Amino acid sequence: MKSASLGLVMFLAVSAGACQSQPAPGGEGPLSEGGLPFTVTEVAKFDSPWAMTFLPDGSLLVTEKSGKLKWFAEGAAKDVAGAPTVKDDGQGGFADVTLAPDFATSNTVYLSWTEAGSGGKSGAVVGRAKLVLDGAPHLDGLNVIWRQDKVNGDGHFSQRIVFSPDGKYMFVTSGERQKFNPAQDLKLNLGKVLRLLPDGTPAPGNPFAGKGGSSDQVWSYGHRNLYGLAFDKDGRLWENEMGPGGGDEVNLVVEGKNYGYPIVSNGDHYDGRDIPDHPTRPEFEAPKVWWNPSISPSSLLIYSGSKFPQWQGDMFIGALSGQSLIRVDLDGDKAVKADRWDMETRIREVEQGPDGDIWLLEDGSSDPGGRLLRLSPKG
Repeated sequence: MKSASLGLVMFLAVSAGACQSQPAPGGEGPLSEGGLPFTVTEVAKFDSPWAMTFLPDGSLLVTEKSGKLKWFAEGAAKDVAGAPTVKDDGQGGFADVTLAPDFATSNTVYLSWTEAGSGGKSGAVVGRAKLVLDGAPHLDGLNVIWRQDKVNGDGHFSQRIVFSPDGKYMFVTSGERQKFNPAQDLKLNLGKVLRLLPDGTPAPGNPFAGKGGSSDQVWSYGHRNLYGLAFDKDGRLWENEMGPGGGDEVNLVVEGKNYGYPIVSNGDHYDGRDIPDHPTRPEFEAPKVWWNPSISPSSLLIYSGSKFPQWQGDMFIGALSGQSLIRVDLDGDKAVKADRWDMETRIREVEQGPDGDIWLLEDGSSDPGGRLLRLSPKG
């Protein structure tokens, strides 16, 4: 990103100590004391942004939930023509954006959004296109390569995209669409982490291939509403997901594992009905950390930059209802809550910039709404 602040720069005190005493695994986690250990710079504003990704030249692509794709470069945002028609309803709309592993030569980008179906049904889709920035920015040849099973309702689409470190596989999160039981049905691609080839077809060797329906797409199952997905430096895949009434989770995604929803959860149904906790059913894969009450995790970054060397390899989570940025200390396959910083607004997306700064997108559903924020080391 070329340096071009468009707004307020807020200087906030350095935290007296970055790492707090460790809370119980399921506790909400205390807010870190002493202020924020970074400088927060407002860079731009967007209309209900959902996701962002940096281009090799430091410019930025941002999706807006209503259906616009923005290219932010040299302090200004331009519309990228050719964006898909989306069903902007409830939790649905324009969602993720990421670069193809071979973007340097192909200029291909991957996008996810919500698509209307027949009879009032809808579902997430993934598409890819060539990004053209010469002249008027536009997408060329956008086509859908994967579709979520369509059902009624406007929630729990999930629709995050990440590529494996070797670039061979595309992983997609697919929420259970507030229908509960499909998360356990291997013939449906709802409530799952999916492993696909870059063309959207099922990856060979998936653990449930041949069981009918969409089973050949499934990598793991028993999930609820998965909004964060990232690989760590050793190739482990991590995800976070929203629980029901409490029970928000961070999971290490393991091939073929069942994560138990809706049979178990460390939260309960919104109407107060009990859901047995994970320890009651040890055959299901348990979360590494969880929150109760909810924080509403929206996104996930595993930090690898040099600007904050003390946090290399750690996980950062944006929180919606929690209105905070959360750090989780990762050590191999172990995870422990570390810091929670109050950002005073809903955080939709967290991303690492090419220079190692941490970038946030506000959700945009409340004041001040939709800001792009840059977090830099103090001093």
